[in-house]
Amino acid sequence: MKLNVFFFLFFFITITTFGQQRQLSLQAEISVLTVGPGDNLNDAFGHNGFRIKDKQLGMDVVYGYGEYDFDTPNFYLKFAQGKLNYLISKSSFSDFYEIYRYYDRTIDEQVLNLSSSEKQGLYDYLVNNYKPENRRYLYDFFYDNCATRIRDVAKNAIDKNITFSTPPNYKAKTFRQLIHEHVGLNTWGGFGIDLALGSVIDRKAEPYEQMFLPKYVHEFFGETKVGNSDRLVKKSSTIYKRKNQSNTKNFLWSPLLAMALIAALILFVTYRDRKHKRRSKWLDVIVFGLTGILGVLMLFLWVGTNHSATAQNYNMLWAFPLNVLMIRQLFKTQVKNWFKGYLKFLIIMFCLLTLHWIIGVQVFAIALIPLLIALFLRYIYILKYFNRT
Repeated sequence: MKLNVFFFLFFFITITTFGQQRQLSLQAEISVLTVGPGDNLNDAFGHNGFRIKDKQLGMDVVYGYGEYDFDTPNFYLKFAQGKLNYLISKSSFSDFYEIYRYYDRTIDEQVLNLSSSEKQGLYDYLVNNYKPENRRYLYDFFYDNCATRIRDVAKNAIDKNITFSTPPNYKAKTFRQLIHEHVGLNTWGGFGIDLALGSVIDRKAEPYEQMFLPKYVHEFFGETKVGNSDRLVKKSSTIYKRKNQSNTKNFLWSPLLAMALIAALILFVTYRDRKHKRRSKWLDVIVFGLTGILGVLMLFLWVGTNHSATAQNYNMLWAFPLNVLMIRQLFKTQVKNWFKGYLKFLIIMFCLLTLHWIIGVQVFAIALIPLLIALFLRYIYILKYFNRT
């Protein structure tokens, strides 16, 4: 009886282990899929995944590294703090294809030039990554995301010397310039990114680092060699081509127009105040309140989170956090000299911001230009008004 139990356990363990580590056939193919951008900010940068196709085993699955773990406690708080773990995902290729075809997003495929042992090694690597204890990883938009994971997994799992080569159309660009390629300069998505992300993304991205974007994973893989001379990609094709190229540019609903209208209101009120020798307290309270709140949020993103890209954000030169504490002074007819000094300090900060922009320390949102001019002139008027009273 004991012997039968032993053989049963041995048989069960053997079958389970074999089931977890399936042996790919000689006909198996592994490819990198690149999904083109969508119409919303959250899918504007595209997506990558590994496709494992083995007709002999009846297998056709896609592994990706961009799935949210909505079961995480305090999901939204951790997302804001940059402490949210992402998951490796697994789906059938048919489901993967139908989802992106439904959303009309281009799907490109690059079949990798790998030996049978390398295919097996890469597949085993993905299977091991997909285990519950290994699925989670701390996401970073620039350095550890769904695209960089494809690059790194390929390099680590393939037992060859992979040398990533720059594509013929390669141009050195900053991280911010690379982002603007996908979201544009005068869009609300680009405007929000330029407000939230600091000067750390205004440095040139190394060629290897450009692969934080799926588009560049596709371009670099196409030029990359393994070993001495073999190309990493042996065949490229477009599985699905986007049919409708949507034009999301609408100047009537753009941040530049919105900021211009706000600036026009500030300048108009300032002009009337100057003409009638008065000060519209309601405008100053709104200006100091909103810029102060924005500054507090930017400061929190800089020092209170793990987001690497929100550090050294010099937008706080115009959205200064202490403005919130100055609102009480704005209700007074006469103010202390220290508050006049504070107004001079704000004016100097605008000059410093301009210098930062000119010498390239940080690039600011184009849509801010009319607003910054209006705020600068408003602060000068407030200072002159208090100097007269």
